[in-house]
Amino acid sequence: MTEKIYEYKDDNNWFIGKGSFANIFSSFGEGGREQEISQLGHQLDQLIAPRYEDEFNQCVAIEVIKLQSDVRLIQFALEILNDLNNRQFRAVHHKGTVLIIEGEKLYSVYLPKTGVSLTDFFGQSETGFGDTLLIATKNEGKTKEFRKFFEKMGITVENLNDYPDLPDVAETGMTFEENARLKAETIAKLTGKMVLADDSGLKVDVLGGLPGVWSARFSGPDATDEKNNAKLLHELQMVFELKDRSAQFHCCLVVASPDKESLVVEAEWPGYIGVQPQGENGFGYDPLFLVGESGRTAAQLSSDEKNEQSHRGLAVKKLMEVFPSWLNTR
Repeated sequence: MTEKIYEYKDDNNWFIGKGSFANIFSSFGEGGREQEISQLGHQLDQLIAPRYEDEFNQCVAIEVIKLQSDVRLIQFALEILNDLNNRQFRAVHHKGTVLIIEGEKLYSVYLPKTGVSLTDFFGQSETGFGDTLLIATKNEGKTKEFRKFFEKMGITVENLNDYPDLPDVAETGMTFEENARLKAETIAKLTGKMVLADDSGLKVDVLGGLPGVWSARFSGPDATDEKNNAKLLHELQMVFELKDRSAQFHCCLVVASPDKESLVVEAEWPGYIGVQPQGENGFGYDPLFLVGESGRTAAQLSSDEKNEQSHRGLAVKKLMEVFPSWLNTR
């Protein structure tokens, strides 16, 4: 069978192409630009081929005789790929970039070497785009911990203080997961945003797992951190041996988004309950929670130390392992 040859020629561009095992551009007539043209082929290969290696029957090899427009070369390559593989890719100009699109899906963006202005590209300030994660809490300390993790992924973190008109969600669940789901899924429906809720609490073995899901309100309706800690010490006042004061911080994280299955992860942090508060860095029961066998309380750890080993830190690590793939599910 005769190999099919493709050609494009105008006053400023001249390309000849054929099917190949990889996307390769080489230069026949543009002396001194061989590396630049080869890089264009490599970029096309990076933009497209790896995503469709199980679907593409063929890639494309193009010999460049004359080149003025990188975009026209990419369009020519897409036309060949479409013909060879029965696809419908197209290159669309947008604010100095080229969007590689098929149907209603955007697959890749080709950028000029000089880059483009974010404001020009998105038509708004750079803070007005990108994924936003709403943390279902008004606790700034908790928000700060989550922000350290998610900002590394380029995700803007907000909390309920940014949405004062939202109603409170009653935590009526009997488990940490039930409460976290209630908060995340309810707020996601109300706001249309991606929402992360956690239900975290302290489980003390000798108290049968209390305060558990009632950790935040252990001392009653007007509970504060100080009142909760005082009640816990009161409950344990006749438990003298440290080994009998074993406990775990438990964290359940739920990420919810409208019309999407929620993501759930859980983790625990083992330790003991001390006999008096120590440390200034934490919140909640941190001043009483002795970390493992270290003799230090959670409130005596730096933020980095705490994030590395805490129940919330461990849960977030688990979350980070599955979060990117969850974002891409429908």
